[in-house]
Amino acid sequence: MRVVPDVAQAFADLVVERQPRSIALSGGSTAVACYEALAARDIDWSQIEIFIGDERCVPIDDPDSNEGMIRRVLLEDGYGDSLHSLVGSSATPADAACSYESLLREHGPMDLIHLGLGPDGHTASLFPGASELLETERFVVVAGDDQHPHRRLTFTLPAISTARLVVFTVAGASKAAALATIAANVELVPASQVTAAEVIWLVDEAALNAA
Repeated sequence: MRVVPDVAQAFADLVVERQPRSIALSGGSTAVACYEALAARDIDWSQIEIFIGDERCVPIDDPDSNEGMIRRVLLEDGYGDSLHSLVGSSATPADAACSYESLLREHGPMDLIHLGLGPDGHTASLFPGASELLETERFVVVAGDDQHPHRRLTFTLPAISTARLVVFTVAGASKAAALATIAANVELVPASQVTAAEVIWLVDEAALNAA
């Protein structure tokens, strides 16, 4: 865990330092700030394969679309061809999950997967108590329940575990309770179950002090 004054800038610094050839991106307000910081860096995105770690089953022009946000914030200069659409990979969510899983297995280990942390401790679209947390083989599944307005597609814990580096970005006091649970090494929330070759947490003072 690294306590940093600005999570978004620290994330951008880390991406520039590691120079990943493949990266999986996420959604959420912290992710938007991270990708705004990243967009200001001198990175040739045409040389990087970009994946999406989870997505709501909505059109990319929908305000809730992670892909739409990533294209607007990070790839507006024409690097969209480097992005592998998740929802757009097939006509139905189930087929899209199978298609994207095949893509991930063919690609091999991801250099960097970016994850966020929800106030309830969820990460990607892996929510507390969800059956998707029990998945041991598949890399991409359809997720969602009555508590969430959209069905979703998400990387599973086995998929995330193959990454060379996972980077969590956590900013703000609203994430304090979940962060405290994780810091206590208690596997009560999905984010605490994430494993990979290397896992780095970028956390700001607000989240840490409130915790």
